[in-house]
This record gives sequence, structure tokens and C-alpha cells, in this order.
Amino acid sequence: MTRTVLLTDYAWPDDKVEREVIERAGFTLVSGPAEPSSPAEIDALAAKHQPDAILTCWAQVSETAIAASPNLKIVARLGVGLDNIAVDAATERAIWVTNVPDYCIAEVSDHAVGFAIAWARGLIHFDREVRGGRWDPASANLRRLSELACGIVGFGRIGRATAAKMQALGCRVAAHDPYASNVPVDVELADFDTLLATSDIVIVHAPLAPATRHLINRDAISKMRRGSLLINVSRGGVVDTAAVVEGLNSGILSGVGLDVLEDEPRVPPELIAHPGAMITPHVAFSSDASLIELRRRAAEEVVRVLCGEKPEQPRNTPRR
Repeated sequence: MTRTVLLTDYAWPDDKVEREVIERAGFTLVSGPAEPSSPAEIDALAAKHQPDAILTCWAQVSETAIAASPNLKIVARLGVGLDNIAVDAATERAIWVTNVPDYCIAEVSDHAVGFAIAWARGLIHFDREVRGGRWDPASANLRRLSELACGIVGFGRIGRATAAKMQALGCRVAAHDPYASNVPVDVELADFDTLLATSDIVIVHAPLAPATRHLINRDAISKMRRGSLLINVSRGGVVDTAAVVEGLNSGILSGVGLDVLEDEPRVPPELIAHPGAMITPHVAFSSDASLIELRRRAAEEVVRVLCGEKPEQPRNTPRR
């Protein structure tokens, strides 16, 4: 009997890469709509197709979806974060959960550094000014990056890559991460409040979990240096959007670089209207190379498990 793989959604034009890997292994790929459907619709897809494996990008894979197929062996995330998968439910049912944790290290760290450079050199501001018919170099109030302190919240693979790039620009770098080990000697480990109070640029690379939801909130922003920059290229829920708007309006934040928001794709009008806000549509992970790598490796994990092997990037230990 042919095994079925359900691709719930995908953030690219087609499913060719996934289909090639899955069908080459002799399995059947069933693709849902490109845009992520509601949890109820994903539940219905799982119930209809009874998949042996689920590949998911943004769509929520609930406990109901996981329970819908008695033959389900793996839920593979096309990405890094697992907050859209009911991991505990999968673990209880002896189902693997995997991700691709290292496919976009260069891209996300580049994106964070890009925000920092754009802010320090006024690139977005002056582009808007010139396009609006204003040519006023005398209004420049720019910064020398090598004289600034950068604090990184979350010091995993991407945080370390960002640190190295900011240091190459001359910044002093500190990091906060309760789980960090083998920290380079030229990166200072700091407690959260100290990092906020001593950084000109705060870059968030933390995963979304109950302990990190709204980690950057009104209280945290109040402890930051006046006129500082906040960058979030991790998960939208780590940062309280309303608190960011307040921080911008109060002047504590002179700028924000946000690739992720709490309620994507809705962007609060107050954020759009603020001249200090730089916003990109959750694309920090993306490049031609990173997307091909992500799609291939996620699909290969599915094939690996359906062929009776252990996955290379398990994020749980299924109960047998």
C-alpha cells in the first residue's frame, strides 16, 4: 500500500522540490493550499487523507490532526520553530517531530545586521525622504556602528552568527541566554536587565515558548537606553507589539526592525505610520539557496522515517 505524505501549506510558488523527494522514494504527496488553512481545515485534511507523514510550513498541526491518522509516523516542520505543532501529542503517540534548525543561519543573521546598518546610516529614512521630494543632507543624525554596543537575546546558532558579524563592524557585543555554553571570550554574557540597559541595539533571536512570550514587553522596553534600536527576527510573539508602539512614541526606541509580528499578516496602523519602523514580511529566513535546502532536507526527513530509519533532526523522543 502506498504511503501518503500531506503537505499542509508552503511559502513558495510550488511543491516541486518536496514532490521530487517524496515521489522518488515511492510515496504519494498530497498538497494542501499554499496559504495556511485554519486549524479546523488542517484537521479535516488529515482526517480525509490519513497521512503517514505531515510536512508543514506555517499551518497549525493540532492534537486533532495528529490523532486523525493511525499510521502517522512523523510531523516535519519546514522551518525552525515548533510552536505550530502539538509536539506533546505527537510524542504521546510515538510520532517523530523534526525541523531544519540550521538552514538559514546566514540569512537571518544577515537580515538582523541589515536592519542595524539601515538604522545607523539612515538608509530607510533618507530613501523615504528623497522619494518624497526632500533632499536635506543637513538633517542627518547618523551613528558610527563601531562605537555602539549590541545586545543579543538568544545565543544559539543564529545569535552567534549575528554576534560575529556585528563584531566585524566594530560593535561591542553582549549576549543573554540562560542555556548558552562555550561562549566566545570576546562576547560578554549578561543578565537580561543589564543587557537591555547597556545596549544601543538589542537583537532578539529567542524561540517562542511560554517562558519567552512577550519577553520584550513594556517593562523590558522601559529599561532600554533612550533612542535605542530593537530588532526582532525570531518569532512575533516574543515581542509585545503594543509595547513597541509605546516605546517608539515615547522616544525610548528611535527605531525598530521587525521581520515578524504577533498577528501576521496584520500590521498595526500605528506601526506603519511611525517613521522609525522598518518592517519586512517574515522573510529573514529566505534566499534562493536557503529555501531549496529547507525543502529538500525536510522532505528527506520524512523519507528517512517512512523507510524505518531515525530522523537526523528529532525534536522529541517518541514514547514507544
